[in-house]
Amino acid sequence: MLIVVGILIVLFAVFGGFAIDGGHLAALFQPVELFMIAGAAIGAFIIGNDKESIITTLKAFPSTFKSHNRSKALYLDLITLLFELLTKIRKEGLMSIEDDIENIYESAVFSKYPGVVADSHLMEFLTDYLRLMVSGNVDSYQIENLMDVELDAHHTDEDLPIQVISKMADGLPAFGIVAAVMRGPHHGIRWHTT
Repeated sequence: MLIVVGILIVLFAVFGGFAIDGGHLAALFQPVELFMIAGAAIGAFIIGNDKESIITTLKAFPSTFKSHNRSKALYLDLITLLFELLTKIRKEGLMSIEDDIENIYESAVFSKYPGVVADSHLMEFLTDYLRLMVSGNVDSYQIENLMDVELDAHHTDEDLPIQVISKMADGLPAFGIVAAVMRGPHHGIRWHTT
């Protein structure tokens, strides 16, 4: 929602300032230039990225206008869930949580925190590492290293659309200049070659 408010403020400030200074808003309506800039930007976007990056960016675009579902209550529930699991491990042993992590939807512990259980990525991350702990085949330093690597990979994947759009946005001023020059003072004049 804040993004929409920000866009409206920018548009009002730019176009409102132009109109207040005596400019005619109709002069800004240049569909051919917008077509040239948008076409060049889309073409550069396709040229500059692989198929995976393009698909990931297009899938992520609608989330730009959505608020994140992570709230203070969710974080408190997650911390409380972890505390409850670790308390159970301390009192009953590590194997006592095996049924809980294998059947999270039927678990008495997990069922108290539906908001946490609803986040599939979070649950996959949490249960995978709890399974590693229960198996006893991996020491705590290796688990910590694996978690760090997975978190870094997740953050890299999440940042991919931002990097792709940023890279494309860097070229937009140049596309705008090219479009303005091509539509400049000779607008309407047809160039003939002999």
